[in-house]
Amino acid sequence: QVQLVESGGGLVQAGDSLRLSCTASGRTFSIYSMGWFRQVPGKERDFVAGITWTEGKTSYGDSVKGRCTISRDKDKKIVTLQINSLNPEDTAIYYCASRYRGSSTYDYWGQGTQVTVSS
Repeated sequence: QVQLVESGGGLVQAGDSLRLSCTASGRTFSIYSMGWFRQVPGKERDFVAGITWTEGKTSYGDSVKGRCTISRDKDKKIVTLQINSLNPEDTAIYYCASRYRGSSTYDYWGQGTQVTVSS
């Protein structure tokens, strides 16, 4: 199993930047990629960004493309999400997830961290 713990959420103002971190532990040697998702109550969970663990290849959701950077520190087993130019529509619970090689879905999820952007 993989355990994921998010940190860095909170209340910020529109226009600010925010950095979220996700620390992985457990069977991390089997991780193929990690991702960030976000969810607003009553809505589906949306993909924010993803990164492959070994190669560091990144991908981004349309809602944050151009404002967001995902990175990973393999030694520390931390994945970081930086979002710039935050707006109230970015308010959500942000989740970190990991996926094993060969898995079609994300296998493990963190408990989430709340991000609230005030106007």
